[in-house]
Amino acid sequence: MFIQTEATPNPATLKFIPGAPVSPNGGMDFREAEDATGRSPLAEALFAVEGVVGVYLGGDFVSVSKADAVDWPALKPAVLGAIMEHFTRGLPVLAGDANAAAEDGPDMNDPVVQQINELLDTRVRPAVAGDGGDIVFRGFEEGVVYLSMQGACAGCPSSTATLKMGIENMLRHYVPEVQEVRPAPF
Repeated sequence: MFIQTEATPNPATLKFIPGAPVSPNGGMDFREAEDATGRSPLAEALFAVEGVVGVYLGGDFVSVSKADAVDWPALKPAVLGAIMEHFTRGLPVLAGDANAAAEDGPDMNDPVVQQINELLDTRVRPAVAGDGGDIVFRGFEEGVVYLSMQGACAGCPSSTATLKMGIENMLRHYVPEVQEVRPAPF
């Protein structure tokens, strides 16, 4: 098995492409080892590697974030080994219905929300996925769009610029009701 590795705009995160589907039903973001427990055997295996502090499972890639005190040359072989072992053993990426947990979310029947999501899905998410991350719509209230950055994009030094200069300008151009874009509070 050959696993490609790509740098991301976030120096603390690398994108690993195993050449097999990872999370085809939607991305999953694990910011702590406890988040992965019982939900993703792959993420659990990656968190078992000392120095791994975040895992994002994309459609066909895995983004892994490292602790500041660890260097990629020391960590990368162990991460590659964990991913390779997982896939060569034929283990499931997700445990049972881990991807089926529904969250209470925004009103997706609102035409403005539908338009915002359409723009995010067609113009933003493909580019963000190319960088090893994802962007999730969390809400729209009083002219403000709330978004969460995931994977390589979470904590990336350029994420604020991406939200404010890129996504906000585009949404304001196409959706007059949008006045501002902010990161969703966690």
